Amino acid sequence: MNDALDRALLREDLAYHQTRVLILVTSVAGTTGHSGKLDGLTKLAKLDFLLRYPALASTVLDLLDPRDRRLALAPEELAAPTEVEAPMTRYKYGPWDDRYYAVIGALVGRGLLRYAKGRRGSVALVPTPSGKRLVADLAATEAWAVIKERSDAVAEASADMTGNTLKDLIYERLADLMNRPHREVIQ
Repeated sequence: MNDALDRALLREDLAYHQTRVLILVTSVAGTTGHSGKLDGLTKLAKLDFLLRYPALASTVLDLLDPRDRRLALAPEELAAPTEVEAPMTRYKYGPWDDRYYAVIGALVGRGLLRYAKGRRGSVALVPTPSGKRLVADLAATEAWAVIKERSDAVAEASADMTGNTLKDLIYERLADLMNRPHREVIQ
């Protein structure tokens, strides 16, 4: 590939991740039990994991019915729950994506998210009015409606949970999947 094509593909990839994270943060912040924000990067990473691997979400979240229509699970997703379009990497504290810092920085820089004080001094993320409007517009499109619905389902089922609680549940309930070397792709 040439450098121009590589840069174009990277921009497209980052735009996809920015859009998904913006939708997730907006869903979480708008759901009762999350104090109007997504509190901490650990929580972001764990909820994003459940969004990217939706067939595993009900295994981790007791309040999420695997038949919840908002998950829109296709038969192939149920048959191969770790074969996803944007896999994550296993790190010391569970699933992670090295792009989070660039993605969050871009969303804050574009005025779609803002930083807020989180629990115990952590950083929290809050959608701005512009971010909320963009998510509403995206949710009305065929391309992003399923991601918005899945985000809403995961946000509701994780109300009142901390990032550490989610991490512990993922390790407990998906032990076979998490029992892998650090920095290995989760597939």
